[in-house]
Amino acid sequence: MQKWFSNQIQDSSEPSPGAPTLLSSALDRNVEVFRQIFDASDDVQFRSFLVGGEVKAELVYIPGMSDRREIDDSVLNPLMRSGDVDVRDMQSIKNKVLSIVAVEEVDTIEESAKQVIRGFPLLLIDECDRALLLKIAKWDKRPVEEPKTEAALRGPREGFTESIETNLSLLRRRIQTVDLKLKSMRLGRHTQTETYIAYMEGLAEPAMINEVCTRIGRIELDSVLETGYIEELTEDSPYSPFPQQQFTERVDIAAASLLEGRIVILVDGTPNVLIVPTTLVTLLQAADDYYNRAFYSSTLRFLRYCTLFISLTLPGVYVALLTFHQEMVPGKLLLSIVSSREAIPFPTIVEVLMMQLTFEVLREAGLRLPRQIGSAITIVGALVVGEAAVSAGLVSAPIVIIIAFTGIAGFTTPHYSVEFSIRLLRLLLIVMGGTLGILGVMFGIIGIAIHLCTLRSFGVPYLSPFAPFVASDIKDTAIRVPWWKMIMRPSFSSSRNRKRLARYQRPEPGKGGEQ
Repeated sequence: MQKWFSNQIQDSSEPSPGAPTLLSSALDRNVEVFRQIFDASDDVQFRSFLVGGEVKAELVYIPGMSDRREIDDSVLNPLMRSGDVDVRDMQSIKNKVLSIVAVEEVDTIEESAKQVIRGFPLLLIDECDRALLLKIAKWDKRPVEEPKTEAALRGPREGFTESIETNLSLLRRRIQTVDLKLKSMRLGRHTQTETYIAYMEGLAEPAMINEVCTRIGRIELDSVLETGYIEELTEDSPYSPFPQQQFTERVDIAAASLLEGRIVILVDGTPNVLIVPTTLVTLLQAADDYYNRAFYSSTLRFLRYCTLFISLTLPGVYVALLTFHQEMVPGKLLLSIVSSREAIPFPTIVEVLMMQLTFEVLREAGLRLPRQIGSAITIVGALVVGEAAVSAGLVSAPIVIIIAFTGIAGFTTPHYSVEFSIRLLRLLLIVMGGTLGILGVMFGIIGIAIHLCTLRSFGVPYLSPFAPFVASDIKDTAIRVPWWKMIMRPSFSSSRNRKRLARYQRPEPGKGGEQ
């Protein structure tokens, strides 16, 4: 296709870079051109027939991407039987013959070829210098299922799929208002991936919408196959280990984010959508936090924050205490640890790094293996390797306990990207604890805190609402107050129409339905 376009430019007597090539009124000429364009594409089919039994016509389509039944019933059959209609008049064919909802006229070869590649059949008629695009594309797609990576005990079970049409319909069904706006664009010179920017008019900041559109519009890449491409090309600090954009497969999370004034980016071909701007607090929130009662959700959130800190610091603190600060460990506990390390030939930092890397290898192996055996291999492998390492005198039993508890604590993080960042920084704190002791661990924590304070997600502070401190937004951070107290939307995502609870009157205690 590109080769044919290049030849056309070279053969043109009047050079006009970028000028489209118009369709000819001669059907044979048009068919010859399209056969050259799709020369090595055996999946593209050409169907010749007579319109009304008199006028020659050609249908160009891809069987695997077009609805063949619709072609037979709504295109070929009516056109072949049309007798009283001027078949050379495109408007007559559109309005009186074709029983298709969406039909579009095109007059250039380039646009026609692009639409055929996207699955839309192209109808060419003799003595017509325009063609009809029939919007009856159809291909196999995965049904709507529950996201396997974002399980929830309570709440909707719907997840996005690889079909952009299905994803848009899921969003529309959740938010049934004309204020939901969808801006479309195509990314990738070769893939022409359909991309949508979704936002709520009146809630999302206009400056934020323009910034998102500007950053995405600057992407000039051969292909965009997943939202990860857009994430890396639009984030504020590409060298930071922390994710600055949230991704999710859950429809309810995307809808809730839109109603908070945030922006959702959908890409055709992937079930993952991006949500911007994002903060560390939003990445530590689970979907069912908002479906359970406030006390239960607050307890789990507080536990999640504690386990996140433990997962980050526990191995480093253990190495620092046993290497430099044995006097800080209780006597009986210290004797127990020392007795378990009598036959160990390695220093504590080497032990911890060995077991940590072993745990990471087992976890990665469990992810890459088939789902039916992956979890079993991970559990059995961890037990066997841990027991064998202790029996062989390579590591001590306390090390196995520390690494196992650290790994389990990390699994409480709702978003995989945050948990992966913690895994990387954990190694840093282990090394600093083994070289500088508790002082090194403290330096590491302070450095991480300073880095978090400097991060931005599309200009929004990453630690909001803690830094800068916003008192009204603290209600939905490490704890969640009841819904009747969350009157305002988060300030970091929207400063317009922040009030989301218009009126609420609490029921009086003790009053029921007595007559």
